[in-house]
Amino acid sequence: MAKAVVFFAEGTEECEALLVVDLLRRAKVEVLVASASGSREILSSHKVHITADALAEEVDYSDVDLVVLPGGIPGTPNLAANKTVTDTCVAFAKAGKKVAAICAAPSVLAALGLLEGKNATAHAAFQDKLAGAHVLDTEVVVDGNITTSYGLGGAIPFALELVRQLAGEAEADRIRSAIAYRH
Repeated sequence: MAKAVVFFAEGTEECEALLVVDLLRRAKVEVLVASASGSREILSSHKVHITADALAEEVDYSDVDLVVLPGGIPGTPNLAANKTVTDTCVAFAKAGKKVAAICAAPSVLAALGLLEGKNATAHAAFQDKLAGAHVLDTEVVVDGNITTSYGLGGAIPFALELVRQLAGEAEADRIRSAIAYRH
């Protein structure tokens, strides 16, 4: 069974984060919600209380296939400030393991040098922060092991792409149909 970690921090955009968790779990991917804020209790960008499964520092990443950074403000800078999150993203990218980010969060990957020479996208307000990347203004961009999306409007296709990567095209199609996503 594939395994993913979705990082949450104080101020994470809850819909971007929870859509990924939800659709991956529908695909029978084991998903761990990991807090990058030093507490399992997190307050999202729109004041939704979320309880993480673990602290980012407690997770064993050795058998994880994918790490995901949701956007949101101040969630994105809070993720960027967590050394476990940034070190894990760098280690995954260098090992060819999957790293995904949506909305403002691709800027974290860019700051770590992980988008250098890659195609990527981000929220329009953060596209200028993707230094080194070839910026595309599309919903979802996959370049090798890095997947990015431009924001909440792209959250369903972003999550479905991650399902496709971890559980296959047929499972992504099954879930697309089950949630009546007709885009």
